[in-house]
Amino acid sequence: MKNTFILLIIAFMAIGCDQANKTGSALSNDNQITIGHIDSLQSDILGETRKILVHLPVNYQEGKKYPVLYVLDGDGNFNTVTGLMKQLSTNSKVLPEMIVIAILNTNRSRDLIPTKVDIDYRTGNKLEYDSGGGTAFLDFIEDELIPYVDSTYPTSSYRTYVGHSFGGLSVIHALTTRSHLFNNYLAIDPSFWWDNMAYMETVDTLLSVNDYSNKGLFVGIANTMIGGQDYATVEEDTLGTSTHIRSVLKFSKSLEKKDNGLNFEWKYYPEENHFSIPLITEYDGLRFLFDWYDFKVRYEILYTELFSTDEALEMVKSHYENVSQKMGYENKPDESLINRLGNRYLQDKKFDQAANLFDLNIANFPTSDNVYDSRGDCYLAVGDSLKAVEFYRKALELGDNDYSQEKIDRISKALKK
Repeated sequence: MKNTFILLIIAFMAIGCDQANKTGSALSNDNQITIGHIDSLQSDILGETRKILVHLPVNYQEGKKYPVLYVLDGDGNFNTVTGLMKQLSTNSKVLPEMIVIAILNTNRSRDLIPTKVDIDYRTGNKLEYDSGGGTAFLDFIEDELIPYVDSTYPTSSYRTYVGHSFGGLSVIHALTTRSHLFNNYLAIDPSFWWDNMAYMETVDTLLSVNDYSNKGLFVGIANTMIGGQDYATVEEDTLGTSTHIRSVLKFSKSLEKKDNGLNFEWKYYPEENHFSIPLITEYDGLRFLFDWYDFKVRYEILYTELFSTDEALEMVKSHYENVSQKMGYENKPDESLINRLGNRYLQDKKFDQAANLFDLNIANFPTSDNVYDSRGDCYLAVGDSLKAVEFYRKALELGDNDYSQEKIDRISKALKK
């Protein structure tokens, strides 16, 4: 009889190995694809109503808190950032699942430029847009937006701030004047040419004297050279047409020499212009800033014999302890990873180790039907069909699924023979 159950469990593994992938559909009841919703709050600091676009994680769970990614120019960046979140957190799991808050503009230049300038130094003409409201905008973020988001959505205190062009200035302004607000800063081709690089010189000084330990910054630089300008010599150029790239290169090369504790990297994208660079920089920047989150030996543990059972379990434990330390709160081992590892040990007939892993998933994710289904597989593998049915039924209570019911039906037929 025990051999019969072993054969059954091998067949069932094809059904229940990773049922968690069936959750998180992007289709709403009216067959519209939904990636977020519009929210708003009244700002007394700015004297206006501000709208935000909100994206919750695909596998959103009640009672769980999530890091938050704040991105400027929300109307232009919301789709790309949420797409990256789905691919990198839900699918490949190299980023944590995050809540995305995309801030829509009202008076963009006023809010994002930190210093007030009325005359364009390049032409001598009066500027036709506002500037200098960057500090008030950060007041709004710190005193109104973040408290509103934290009180409305299940957030953790781990935050990332992303901005492009003038938004890149806002990111650097936040890093240098309010480094307590965010853990990570991502500046995309920031407009350091502003005011003939005067603001860049100011923040360069701040970055020289302050401590930025446990903070991360990634800067992406576009190819904004024109005519016969060349990357190898552009820093020696004096033409106004090269001011933008010269300013960002000067800032980045100066910063990488500083001993201020900042986890910093910059990258030049020769094939990207100022308007095409956001997507690729967001990808590379988030990968750099969350490099420690990726469990890099995931596939070696799951699909090779490089590590013993004890070694694999110790590596999982050590990795998630490090992630928890980085993020400032407990991060439980990924449900899918533990489930797959348990299934691997089940196939190798390491039943005790498999049972321990499935029990860990039940303790960490008690509302997931899949964790009970997998525990049922484990009981079935050792010949305990009654306990297997008990856990399959528990899975059905939590999620009306075909695979658990199918297993119960197969067990019933097998017992009748």
